[in-house]
Amino acid sequence: MGKTETTRYVIVPHRRGRRTMLLSALVAGWLGSLLLVWAATSLHAAPQLPGLKSAAATAQTELAAARASLQQLSQRAATLERSDQISRVANRELQDELSQREEEISGLRANLAFYERVAGPAAKQRKGLNVHSLEFKPERAGTWRYQAVLTQNLAQGAISSGKLRFAIEGVRDGKLATVGWTDLHQSSSAPPQDYAFRYFQQLEGSVMLPPGFTPQRVRVALRGGSANVDQALAWTQSSQIGDT
Repeated sequence: MGKTETTRYVIVPHRRGRRTMLLSALVAGWLGSLLLVWAATSLHAAPQLPGLKSAAATAQTELAAARASLQQLSQRAATLERSDQISRVANRELQDELSQREEEISGLRANLAFYERVAGPAAKQRKGLNVHSLEFKPERAGTWRYQAVLTQNLAQGAISSGKLRFAIEGVRDGKLATVGWTDLHQSSSAPPQDYAFRYFQQLEGSVMLPPGFTPQRVRVALRGGSANVDQALAWTQSSQIGDT
């Protein structure tokens, strides 16, 4: 029989500590690299950090100043806008006042011219009771406002008194027509208008013209104790519209 070979096994213990040490070394190296990177970044940024803080503080100050300036400008703009509105209102009121004063001056000039004609050198030519003018002005209600001016300078110091009536002649439906005093007042009992003056007097009133009637001439009748006057005048119409 041959020899029997005996197999030997050698038990070698597993060294786990070496692997752990290797991992630990790798982790330590990685952490070390992070520390180096942080250190390098800090060294690079540290010199600029105070300047950045100063710039941030300056920016905050400038922002606050800009906001304050903007608020002041907004308040000033609001004040100027209000002042402009007040100025526009005052200007409109001034223009209205000037317009009214111009109308008053125009009226005074017309009255002055009338007074000069009545009492001036031209008045040396003596005239008795006379209808100086008769003008009609349309009113918003559809009526016509009239203004008659009566004069007399023949008997200075004497008072002329009496009653005024007038009729308006014109065309209606293609035919001549006359609208009398009562028809103009739309009342059969309309009384004549009284007058009493020493040198002149203005008489006013309102009348209604019939539809489709075109006035052309006015016949005025003055009936008084000292004189009776019948006078024809052309229809005179004002371009202005009355308020009534």
